Amino acid sequence: MPDHLERWRLILGQKADPEQETALSEAMQGMDAVLEALYDTERQGGLGSSSPNINRWLGDIRRYFPSQVVQVMQRDALERLGLTQLLLEPELLSTVEPDVNLVAALLSLNKVMPDKTRETARLVVRKVVEELEKKLRNPLREALQSALNRSVRNRRPRSNEIDWPRTIRQNLKHYQPEYKTIIPERLAGFGRKGQALRHVILLLDQSGSMAGSVVYAGILGSVMASVRSVQTNVVAFDTAVVDLSAQQHDPVELLFGTQLGGGTDIAKALGYAETLVRSPQDTILVLISDLFEGGDRRQMLKKAASMRQSGVTMIGLLALSDEGAPAYDHDNAAALAALDIPAFACTPVLFPDLMAAAIQKRDLKTWAGDNGIALKG
Repeated sequence: MPDHLERWRLILGQKADPEQETALSEAMQGMDAVLEALYDTERQGGLGSSSPNINRWLGDIRRYFPSQVVQVMQRDALERLGLTQLLLEPELLSTVEPDVNLVAALLSLNKVMPDKTRETARLVVRKVVEELEKKLRNPLREALQSALNRSVRNRRPRSNEIDWPRTIRQNLKHYQPEYKTIIPERLAGFGRKGQALRHVILLLDQSGSMAGSVVYAGILGSVMASVRSVQTNVVAFDTAVVDLSAQQHDPVELLFGTQLGGGTDIAKALGYAETLVRSPQDTILVLISDLFEGGDRRQMLKKAASMRQSGVTMIGLLALSDEGAPAYDHDNAAALAALDIPAFACTPVLFPDLMAAAIQKRDLKTWAGDNGIALKG
């Protein structure tokens, strides 16, 4: 491990030590070289434009740094040096460390990607999707099914279906002092599996800043669609609206049906979502957007107010990612909050519990506060 001085030398770069007074081991010299190629601001394009140079650099960062750091450096290379060839050449793409940001970048290039690259890109996307789905599937399914079971009360419960806290509260008047216990007159139970039905609509803003959120939402939407007691619609929008519900069986197909990077017409998306609502009291609409409206703001708020007043549970997710809320429209977040539509960012890990709270019609502002989430607006 490098000592304190050597770490600072790696952080500050070669300019901080022009006389090379700090000796670096061979391994640290290699680390220094790949860092210099990427972060030396006076050498834009320090990786060169040729495939061999990029390929060697990709191999070096995987050699010297752990996976999480590799992912950060790959993202920085794409942003700082514009190395889109990383994503357009199958030979290079196969050497990249897959992560959510890489998937988002691939999806944004989907329409311009050469045919020879598209199959490799799908393999990379599928690898990331399967890894994330493995982590998220069971927590989401269990949270949904548990919430659904508890959303319908059972007046003649079996022993394993008794809602003890509710039973005790309802029978406090039957407390027997001599026995120091409550003799319940009536048992309160949870509903049995399959008795409840909820309709969840995910509205996905395809603008560039929401790319990572779209990836997570596509995967989580596919998982929700596999729960029989939940009807799920996944709808992507920019200035047009595309219902991707037919692709829900395969999250990779669903994600490749999106087109990242367009404009934003939230009003139009809400208008389409409104046509999908059949039972407002049983419908949960999750608008995943930074709320920068490029369409008619007045119509956006009018449609949101109409659905909320009809009984639809609405949530404004400014981000569905581990990175917190990006830049967002504060005025629109405040306007939604005034309509009793909370707006906040949520991590994928917390999303199952959020959906459980929405299904059980718990106060979502309280839920956010209990989970350390700051409401916006």
